[in-house]
Amino acid sequence: MGNLHSFFHSSSSFLRHSTTTRRWPLNNKDATTNFLVFFIFFFLVVLVFVGCFNTSLLSVFSISTTKKPEFLLRRTPTKLTHNCPKPNSTIQNPLNPERPSSNSCPEYYRWIHEDLRPWREKGITKDIIERAKRTAHFRLVIVEGKAYVEKYRKSIQSRDEFSLWGIMQLLRLYPGRLPDLELMFDCDDRPVVPSEKFQGPNASPPPLFRYCSDDRSLDIVFPDWSFWGWAEINIRPWDHVLKDIRKGNNRTKWKDRVPYAFWKGNPYVDPGRRDLLKCNVSDQNDWNTRLYIQDWVQQSKQGYNESNLQDQCTHRYKIYIEGWAWSVSEKYIIACDSMNLYVKPRYYDFYIREMVPLKHYWPIRDDAKCNSLKFAVDWGNNHTQQAEAIGKAGSSFIHEELKMDYVYDYMFHLLNEYAKLLKFKARIPKGATELRPEKMECLANGTHKKFMVESTVACPSHKNPCKMPPPYDPKALTEFLDRKAKAIRQVETWEDEYFHKFK
Repeated sequence: MGNLHSFFHSSSSFLRHSTTTRRWPLNNKDATTNFLVFFIFFFLVVLVFVGCFNTSLLSVFSISTTKKPEFLLRRTPTKLTHNCPKPNSTIQNPLNPERPSSNSCPEYYRWIHEDLRPWREKGITKDIIERAKRTAHFRLVIVEGKAYVEKYRKSIQSRDEFSLWGIMQLLRLYPGRLPDLELMFDCDDRPVVPSEKFQGPNASPPPLFRYCSDDRSLDIVFPDWSFWGWAEINIRPWDHVLKDIRKGNNRTKWKDRVPYAFWKGNPYVDPGRRDLLKCNVSDQNDWNTRLYIQDWVQQSKQGYNESNLQDQCTHRYKIYIEGWAWSVSEKYIIACDSMNLYVKPRYYDFYIREMVPLKHYWPIRDDAKCNSLKFAVDWGNNHTQQAEAIGKAGSSFIHEELKMDYVYDYMFHLLNEYAKLLKFKARIPKGATELRPEKMECLANGTHKKFMVESTVACPSHKNPCKMPPPYDPKALTEFLDRKAKAIRQVETWEDEYFHKFK
């Protein structure tokens, strides 16, 4: 900062000196030209000094008669093709009734109420937030519509980076409409807030946001980083992936697809996946599966030519199995129109709890995978209309109810409901840094930068977020969970009867 002050001081001294020395007989045109040259030089030196110079910025000095959009975050071939409407006086009202009515949110938004239930009665104090710092990667604070972050440790790959990028895009979509708040975020896989340690009326579990949780934990689930792109394995932002998968779905009709169960992934992250490989086709057994190991290191060397998600919608059935925890692959697999063979999970993300066995997917036992997979494929090939319908229903859920607009609205409602529980006024921490998307994009390179550009929100929304559904009635929630459990038991009964015939 001292050098910057000296730079400005010496520049201003030069200007003062030049006004008091000998006057040269310049005409107006020459004077204007000299001034512009100096101004451009001065501006470029400042950009170089702050370490964020991009040669594409030279284009701002070219003459153009076209009107530029209000938001100029994109400096790449992906262009904004429309102008953003100017903010109006209602922008600070989170849910202004004068705005056009929006549609109702998907039913999985009801789980927001359930995830925040542990703090509904007593609220969230500053002290219990501090207790979540132990495993958090960063603290996020939103004050007057601006986001600030205090980082504690680096996440795996760029999870933290793209999660923060996603939050910045949310604030861009709904500027000034989220209340002030403060939270802790953990970017690791497995939940760390066990519910058994926080029982009774005086329990105060630390509120900790992460990508997944389970029935034994109280971690608050939030959309994962890959919705804005997974740069390390070249998976594009969700909007683009959905379009690509839709094209892949249209290439081959369901009845013409390979009549086996397909899985491709890394088996070395969890024993359950290594166990799955025992179900692969061999000289001794054919479990109706076609399983492949994904070598990401080799794929990176080959330019990911064999990893395009839209090219993997070629089988009637696709297997989902967890890795070290829940797997990002879940949404890509279910979106393929194939009947999803869903190996019994432990973990859940923010949307999967609303999906129903025999409606959106086919449940697979985790302790008898091979038999379970063989039966599922045999059943599907003998009940093709029903199997295709299950595949289409699951795919439709992903394409329609998990489109990016709903992901942002889920984030908005979760943060809005969370903020209502705070018992203190959020303040900017001393060590926090303001999040600025243009700075973040400027510092990014390669695929990281490309995906940030591709996932940039073009303009603020002129509509309210979707209408938040009410909490589950306790009785209705119990009945819903019972129906899911009953459907799983039904499949297991069919399976047992099927193999009993061969004994």
